[in-house]
Amino acid sequence: MAVALIFVVVLGILIFVHELGHFFVARRNGIEVKEFGFGFPPRIIGVYWDKSGKKRIIWGSEEIDAANTIYSINLIPLGGFVRILGEDGEQKDNKKSFAAKSAWVRTKVLFAGVGMNFIFAIAVLSLGFYLGMPQAIEESAGGTIKNKKVQIINVAKESPAFEMGLKAGDEIIGFRNEQGFLAVSQVDEVQSYINSKKGSRITISLKRGNKYFEASGVPRNTFPEGQGALGVSLLNTAEVSYPMWQAVWNGTKMATGIVKNIFGFLFDVIKKIFVHEKIEVDIAGPVGIAVVVGQAAKLGFIYILQLTALLSINLAVVNILPIPALDGGRILFIIIEKLKGSPVSKSFEQKAHSLGFALLIVIMLLITFRDISQFETFKKIRNIF
Repeated sequence: MAVALIFVVVLGILIFVHELGHFFVARRNGIEVKEFGFGFPPRIIGVYWDKSGKKRIIWGSEEIDAANTIYSINLIPLGGFVRILGEDGEQKDNKKSFAAKSAWVRTKVLFAGVGMNFIFAIAVLSLGFYLGMPQAIEESAGGTIKNKKVQIINVAKESPAFEMGLKAGDEIIGFRNEQGFLAVSQVDEVQSYINSKKGSRITISLKRGNKYFEASGVPRNTFPEGQGALGVSLLNTAEVSYPMWQAVWNGTKMATGIVKNIFGFLFDVIKKIFVHEKIEVDIAGPVGIAVVVGQAAKLGFIYILQLTALLSINLAVVNILPIPALDGGRILFIIIEKLKGSPVSKSFEQKAHSLGFALLIVIMLLITFRDISQFETFKKIRNIF
């Protein structure tokens, strides 16, 4: 249940931060914000200040024409929303309406959510680097190193390690054998021991988060290229902390690198579609993300920070894509308006956004069904709740 709560909190924060970006930039550019809500409707309670400056309380989902922004708390705690005057093209004659603003101002307001998610990711990663981020020891120049470990960074499917239940993030402590216990502190020590035991059963002592456990399996004599006898990729890691200025710089570099990698991946997918190559994409929906959050929670707070930053950047990238119903799709219509010299038909735009939203819901449902249909994923979900 605790993991489910972490999932709700992480997802809620990311959506709330996104909407906060729209809110700030809209207000700064003289656009009237009708309501800024924490969580999704139905509304529980709201507060606003009337024209005389007196605070007013609203209970429930009562619809009123408030003189100023209504700040509300809503029933479904998954982020937030912002209702902007003129966001659907109405009241073009009202200077406080979104629809009455220039193309540049409207683009800034739409882009603000994406920008806020990226800035938030940098802030979260910077905090991680300041507190002590797990990373490869050879990449830790200038930082303070503590808690050195041999860590699994990847487990090949259908390998002995996969069958043993080993996971990325597990720390290898040592091996238990007839002579007692062999502690290890370097990757080459682990590899040497495993290679000397091909075809024989070994028992590995591991640490996952705060939990210590053992797993047994048989390293293979023959194996696919690049997998090794056990089927794990290993790295010498440590928790490395930096002074604040360097932590911010490292956080910015990492966030920028993640964005480049995501767009590179999308470009590769599009290229393969056009040249008719096989596309192997492993996409997770809300259920899959809940499982990943659960795994990160077991590893510790720093891993939750890393995952939160990654999800925030993914949310930013997805929203900037030129797909109707997303911020990028709305910006696309503004670009078309500037190119053709007149706005796109509001009827056509609304239909495009409605269709885009419907397609996104269908895709999300299909991905969620795929997550649940995978037996291993289902077992993890059951364990979480």
